[in-house]
Amino acid sequence: MRDIIGVIEQFATEGLPISCGRFGSGHINETYLLVTNRPHLYILQKVNTRVFPDARGLMNNIIRVTRHIAEKDADPRRVLSLIPTRSGEPYILNENNELWRLYDYITDSVCLNRAETLSDFRSSGIAFGMFQRQLADFNAADLVEIIAGFHDTPKRYEALRRAIEEDKMNRLRDVRAEVEFYLSREKGEDGGASILPDLLRNNEIKLRAAHNDTKLNNVMLEQSTHAPLCVIDLDTVMPGLAATDFGDAIRFGASTAAEDEKDLSKVGVSLELYKAYAEGFLSMCKENLNQTELDTLPDGARMMTLECGIRFLTDYLEGDVYFHIARPEHNLDRARTQMVLVSDMERKDREMRAILRNI
Repeated sequence: MRDIIGVIEQFATEGLPISCGRFGSGHINETYLLVTNRPHLYILQKVNTRVFPDARGLMNNIIRVTRHIAEKDADPRRVLSLIPTRSGEPYILNENNELWRLYDYITDSVCLNRAETLSDFRSSGIAFGMFQRQLADFNAADLVEIIAGFHDTPKRYEALRRAIEEDKMNRLRDVRAEVEFYLSREKGEDGGASILPDLLRNNEIKLRAAHNDTKLNNVMLEQSTHAPLCVIDLDTVMPGLAATDFGDAIRFGASTAAEDEKDLSKVGVSLELYKAYAEGFLSMCKENLNQTELDTLPDGARMMTLECGIRFLTDYLEGDVYFHIARPEHNLDRARTQMVLVSDMERKDREMRAILRNI
């Protein structure tokens, strides 16, 4: 605690610190709620620089994006605001590559892990659609690629093939059906895993400033009304695609079951939730996307689900070295839910596209 007090004293806070305790449910960074005697609330974070080794690049991305958004919306509750140090620096980075930052707490807000209503999920779509609209004129090339190949599905397939070949944990014999499922979708008449990278290469879709982790719990909602306020957790903001941001939200939020559900009969994509999110998202940014980007939003949902399943299966074959697990076959359970989701999206592809056309 003494080390944290020393960090807090370096930031230009209003008032004197009263308390500072662990906050939220994140697994990567250390997050604390700081209370002062003004009273003023802050969010203090120690960023995990093992996961994000390019600390300066990460923070420069956040600074550029939040400043750009703040220029378009003066409401301080609608964008994360960094509190500078007493010497005027936007964050603390010491010689051991320890990164500390302080944000203003967004007052009277709530963060949900699962949508309680269709309106909640629509609100998250509005928030991420607004994020796309606010950054539509932002040059994505100005951002550092914090995690190389983060949503590069072909590269995820390369990693899966290496894991299959090495079979470090002798688990391959028990997952033949899962391996066959994922490998069977690497190629296809629609472009397979390369559909989005190929369109980007051909300049048919645009490289954009993307959030890259568009889960519902990365949106702050107004506490009393659940109206959308702002997008948080900007560590993965980097060059990306509108389709992958849209798709990852659908993968996680429109599923009828938890990501690690063992009873696969419960797993599917809810078209009701899909429609709610799409309505919110497109109400904010459809004018900023070209027709090919709009047409590939359902592809983004399928590709993000496929890619995430590949990552879970790869991690299982490698011995569960990346994702946190709570049981021996946790990653395998996750890979299987994504298989069912992909299959359901394939069956409902026409309906998903019709919903978007009607919107």
